[in-house]
Amino acid sequence: MNVIDESGILAIATRLQRLSDQIRKDGFQVYKAHGIDFEPKWFPVIYTLFHKPVLSVVEIANEIGYTHPSTISLLKELEKEKLIRSKKDKIDERKRLLQLTEKGQILVGQMQPVWDVLKMATAEMIDTENNLMRAIEEVESQLKEKSFFDRAAAQMKRV
Repeated sequence: MNVIDESGILAIATRLQRLSDQIRKDGFQVYKAHGIDFEPKWFPVIYTLFHKPVLSVVEIANEIGYTHPSTISLLKELEKEKLIRSKKDKIDERKRLLQLTEKGQILVGQMQPVWDVLKMATAEMIDTENNLMRAIEEVESQLKEKSFFDRAAAQMKRV
């Protein structure tokens, strides 16, 4: 056991990041094993536009839960890869509307069977006594009620 593992809840962000990195790395390998050139970090945008075909930048950011700058960075990558395209909103010229390109739609078609495999592998992995998805949902709900910063600030007043 290393120092980070021994630190317990103090290193929760580090441990969640490490877990996320491992799942993404392995996810990349799964796509690669199926002959698909796809970065797992692109998943939230591609999946969202597959289900909601035309969205603005702000709508995508809200759907995936990323900040506006992080979303813009991801969208630029996907546009460069020609997986998505943008067009100006006819009603509000300042607004960019995004959608999958034909290349993006073809990619989604290739990925759908892989998503089924990934769902089954993930379900197997998190099917534990302390189900990870339920725990994540509970923590996200707690954070909506009161931010981590506000909780830490309240603790500091008690010290």
